[in-house]
Amino acid sequence: MEAGNGIEGERDGYDGVSRDGCLSGFIDSGSRESHRLFLSRRTVLEMLRDRGYAVSVSEINLSLQEFRAIYGQEPDVDRLRISIAHQSHPSKRMLVIFCGPGIVKVNVIRSLATQIVNKDSLTGLILILQNQITNQALKAVDLFSFKVEIFQITDLLVNITKHVLKPKHRVLTDQEKDRLLKKFSIEEKQLPRMLKKDAIARYYGLERGQVVKVTYGGEITESHVTYRCVW
Repeated sequence: MEAGNGIEGERDGYDGVSRDGCLSGFIDSGSRESHRLFLSRRTVLEMLRDRGYAVSVSEINLSLQEFRAIYGQEPDVDRLRISIAHQSHPSKRMLVIFCGPGIVKVNVIRSLATQIVNKDSLTGLILILQNQITNQALKAVDLFSFKVEIFQITDLLVNITKHVLKPKHRVLTDQEKDRLLKKFSIEEKQLPRMLKKDAIARYYGLERGQVVKVTYGGEITESHVTYRCVW
């Protein structure tokens, strides 16, 4: 989702909003490409942190100006790759690859496969696309031995979990899920459903059978909690 008026930011003077909070008061003299890559990279880092990966605060808080000083106005997407271990399970490692602006064809996926080192230690791969991906390329992705998640860059310009109208979501552990089912004497199929393609399920990388606790705020109505099972 892209912000209106050609501006794709949301936070401070370096992110696309003037210090007084007025969008129209901010003029970004830098490239649109670097701004999009900056925003999507930040959302990915926040997403990895929320999944339990060891992401440093300084990386997430990197300003647009600092990002451009490091990567330039026309960033080389290969330099944006992220390889990171899980905080509680260091053997669990995720790789994030930003694809270029062209259509992602099967040869691109095959090339990436040859470039990825230590495939045996990799438990997941996130591909960030700036264009379309062909059906043949999608079939090639299915040949990877680990889970591959695909996001369009436009889906990552804003962190959906920070939207003021979004309820708070928390993924239950297996133990918490078991306690919930026992408490209400129900089976998981009796819980309200959340599809795997739901934006929240994709943000947290959820698999079928996982349960999410959803807490709604009480500014307009009374606060209440519900649970949804991923299908």
